[in-house]
Amino acid sequence: MIEAKEEVPVTGLRETLAKISYQQFFRRYLRLAGMTGTANEASGELEAVYHLKVLKIPTNRKAQRVFLPTRTFSKAADKWAAIAIRVEQIHALKRPVLIGTRSVSDSELISSLLSEKKLPHHTLNARQDTDEANVVQQAGQSGHITVATNMAGRGTDIKLAPGIADLGGLHVIASEPHEARRIDRQLFGRCGRQGDPGSYELFFSLEDELVQSYFSEALVRLSRIFKISKNTKSFWLDKLILYGTQKSAERHHAKIRKQLLKMDQQVNKMLAFSGQSE
Repeated sequence: MIEAKEEVPVTGLRETLAKISYQQFFRRYLRLAGMTGTANEASGELEAVYHLKVLKIPTNRKAQRVFLPTRTFSKAADKWAAIAIRVEQIHALKRPVLIGTRSVSDSELISSLLSEKKLPHHTLNARQDTDEANVVQQAGQSGHITVATNMAGRGTDIKLAPGIADLGGLHVIASEPHEARRIDRQLFGRCGRQGDPGSYELFFSLEDELVQSYFSEALVRLSRIFKISKNTKSFWLDKLILYGTQKSAERHHAKIRKQLLKMDQQVNKMLAFSGQSE
């Protein structure tokens, strides 16, 4: 695909002779280290697989980003409508807004709702990557609204325009929780950079993919018992459903990685009939 895109001769089919898991590959290094702003949630797995401790380093400047209460909805349509209204409210204050979505279809859905409200915005997703970094850099300008999938513009710092800090800085909206909390934090970390002010909030519904995949049966019973309303603001609901589903998803994927590593080690052991494989 890359050869065709770059208009060079396309090579023929290749045959895979050997493969290795990421875990085995990284464990081959004599010295292994790394730095990231979202390693804390995976500290247990990093220690178990790579024998690496996670050390927290204080931020260069004190973080001023404000976490607003999570908003929970029973229906996805109600959630998207509420996000559009929230964007309209923040836009009226001349503050820039960044809306994070999990998929291209979601980014196009919220884009259509914003267009109905005649709110000018930029949409960044896998279907249009031209000048993406430049658009993200402009996301801190007064009144700018940017809709982006979680991969769009990663690694690009959003700098606030003069006067925006006095208005409260960039406001980030997560339209749906991800399967790992660290990915949510990557999105939230787009605001409040280098001590700048900023705010973020999370919207989710009981019809979201994550909730349906990891909490659906219990959710049906809970909704019947407590009669979850159109827009519920409940501490127990946020903690039980949101935290519970993300923990279940994280455990599921960690288990898959653990099984893959175990299988890799068993294959190496079987092939090392004359001693250690390496």
